[in-house]
Amino acid sequence: MIAADIKRVDPGAVLAETGLGKKTAMMQYLAQECRVDVMDILHDKGTGHWGGAASAAELLIVLYFHVLNIRPHEPDWPDRDRLVISKGHASCMIYTALAKRGYFAVEELDSFRQLNSRLQGHPCMRKVPGVEMSTGALGHGLSVTLGMALAASVQKRTFWSYVLVGDGDLNEGQTWEGIMSAAKFRPERFVVLVDYNKVQLDGPSAEIMPLDPLPEKFASFGWNVAPEVYDGHRVASILESMDWIQAQDRWPVVVIYNTHKGRGVSFMEDNFKWHGAPVDDETYAKSRPELLKTLSELEEQL
Repeated sequence: MIAADIKRVDPGAVLAETGLGKKTAMMQYLAQECRVDVMDILHDKGTGHWGGAASAAELLIVLYFHVLNIRPHEPDWPDRDRLVISKGHASCMIYTALAKRGYFAVEELDSFRQLNSRLQGHPCMRKVPGVEMSTGALGHGLSVTLGMALAASVQKRTFWSYVLVGDGDLNEGQTWEGIMSAAKFRPERFVVLVDYNKVQLDGPSAEIMPLDPLPEKFASFGWNVAPEVYDGHRVASILESMDWIQAQDRWPVVVIYNTHKGRGVSFMEDNFKWHGAPVDDETYAKSRPELLKTLSELEEQL
């Protein structure tokens, strides 16, 4: 359930804000507000994935509220930008961002993972407006988004195709087949965003399947790699990365963001045990005050 005990940022005000400094502060606050909401929902329902949802909050808010050319009232608009969240287990954060952006009522979040709800553990493109691809079985998101970008080329459309991937995605062979294919066909406006929290289901990525040096690996496959690894929890840094993306003319493009699994709760951060563990009463009582403290600090900047 969405609690009423926190200050809310009006999503419409975020969209209408023209001053970048003010909008940056509002989006930073909105991302943390989403974390509180997701924690409330996961505790109330006793199910879901906190770790990967928390690491993606700022990236999703910047994309939905600043970057993407979309029409929530017309989710199938042919010229909309596409965003595929390949790490579908972050569904609760995805739904929360979509609801705040206006794709469906915020009150529907209370049905998360309940019988007959369309807001299930992995998002379904046939049921949830704003979901471009049913994801959760890791590995196919990048390839599917590549197909969208190629379709744009064939159809002479100019929409952008973004895909958000995580560490587990990058373990999959199909992902690297897609990376090779993208370097061959080089569709314009195709962008991979890496939520690089360095932790996955069973442990640290460095122990399960090392990915470093990740920028060099993408570069060796012929990709245009961002010249720095950005801070995926600082909205200002994400905005800088988006400016860099918009200035590119060599495709495909990849941007890597340093993030933390379970961001916002000290004993959950960077700990694989909180990839998908239920949020019980004791955990909730310890974690929510930390989230609220940060939210209060961000409120002072609004």
